[in-house]
Amino acid sequence: MFRSLAGINYRIWFVGAIVSNVGTWMQRTAQDWIVLTQLTHNNATAVGVTMALQFGPQLVLLPVTGWTADRFDKRKLLMATQGAMGLLGLGLGIMTVTHVVVLWHVYVFALLLGVAAAFDSPARQTFVGELVDRQNLSNAVALNSASFNAARTVGPAVAGLMTAVVGAGWVFLINAVTFAAVLTSLKCMRVEQLHRGERAGRGRGGLIEGFRYVRRRPDILVILVMVFIIGTFGLNFPIYTSTMASTVFHKGAGEFGLLSSIMAVGSVTGALLSARRERPRVALLFVGALMFGIGCLLAALMPSYWLFGVALAVIGLFSQTLMTTANGTVQLSTDPVVRGRVMAIYMAIFMGGTPIGAPIVGWVADALGPRWGLGVGAASGFVSGAIGVWYLVRFRGLRLRMRRGRPLVVFESPEASREEVAAA
Repeated sequence: MFRSLAGINYRIWFVGAIVSNVGTWMQRTAQDWIVLTQLTHNNATAVGVTMALQFGPQLVLLPVTGWTADRFDKRKLLMATQGAMGLLGLGLGIMTVTHVVVLWHVYVFALLLGVAAAFDSPARQTFVGELVDRQNLSNAVALNSASFNAARTVGPAVAGLMTAVVGAGWVFLINAVTFAAVLTSLKCMRVEQLHRGERAGRGRGGLIEGFRYVRRRPDILVILVMVFIIGTFGLNFPIYTSTMASTVFHKGAGEFGLLSSIMAVGSVTGALLSARRERPRVALLFVGALMFGIGCLLAALMPSYWLFGVALAVIGLFSQTLMTTANGTVQLSTDPVVRGRVMAIYMAIFMGGTPIGAPIVGWVADALGPRWGLGVGAASGFVSGAIGVWYLVRFRGLRLRMRRGRPLVVFESPEASREEVAAA
C-alpha cells in the first residue's frame, strides 16, 4: 500500500504536501463559511460564485497550462505556483484580520488563486511521474489522494473551531505559512534522482496535440465525460455541507467543519484501497459513479445531523474511488510526451465544470432547499454510471450471461483486459 514511500524524493514530497494540504483545507472551509454566514445572509449562490471564480481558470487557461507543464521544469514551476498561492492566502488573511474584507474581495482572491492553481494542477499531477518509476505511478497517485484527504480530516475541523474562536482571518494566515512546507520539500529534493522524461518542444502542436490524442482514445474520452458530469454537478461539497449544516440542522462553524472531516474519512479509505491495487481497474469507475449517486440520495434523505455525516462518509469513499481510478488510468495510459496536456484537459474538465455547476446547485439549494441540491448530485452519479455501462457494452463487449442459473458478467470484446474482467 505504501511502496512509493520507499523513494526518498517521494517521501520528501509526501511530507511537505500533507502539511500544505491541511492549510488548503483550512482556508477552503473558512472561506466558504464566511461567504455564507458573515458576508451574506446564508446565500448559497454566493458560495457557488466563489467556487466558480476559483475553479473557472482551469478551463479558461487550458490552452497554455498543459503545454507549460509539458514544456518547463515541473519542480521549478511548482515552486512558483505554490509561492503565489501562499502570498494570496497571506493577503486575504491580513484583510480579514483587519476587518476590511467584503464579498468582492473574496471573489478577487478566489479568482487569482484559481489562476495560480490552473498552472499548478497539471504540473503537480504529472510531477508524480518524476518522483517514482512507472510501475509505482498508480500507487503514488493513490497515496497523493490519501494525503490530500487525510489533510481533509484535520483541516476543516481545525478551521471550523478556529473560525468560531478567533475568526477566519487567522485560518487564512496559517494556510499561508503551511506553503513553506511544500516549498521546502521541493527545494530539498535530490534532483539527480528524478525520473524525467522527454519534454515537449516548441513545435509539438501545443494543446491541439493533446485534443487530437484524446480524440483517438475512446477509453480516455468516456472517463473525461464521466468526470465532467460528476465534477460539474456532483462534487459541490461546500454547498451541500454548509447549507445542510446551517439551514437544515441549524449548526455552527464547528459542526460544519466536522462534516467535511467525516466525509474525508471515507475519502481516505477510498484512496488507500486504491493504493493497494497494482493497477487501476476501469470497472471501478462505473461502480464508483453509481454508488456516488446512491450516497448523495441517502444524504438528501437523512433526518439528523449524525446520519447525514454517515452518508457523507459513504460519498467520500466512492467519490475518491472514482476519481483516483480515473486519474491513475489516464496517467498510466497516456504517452508521457503529451501527459501534461492530457492532464490539463482532465483537470480543466474536472474543476472547470464548477463555474457551470456550482451556481446552478447553489440556486437549487436556495430555491428548493439543500436536500434538492444533493438530489442534483445524485443524478450526476446515475447519469455517469449509465454512460460507463454504455461504454463497456459498446467498446468492451459487456454482456450478462446465465451460467448454472446464476447471472455472470462477461466481456466478449478481445480488447477487454483480464484486469477489467476481474474487476467487473
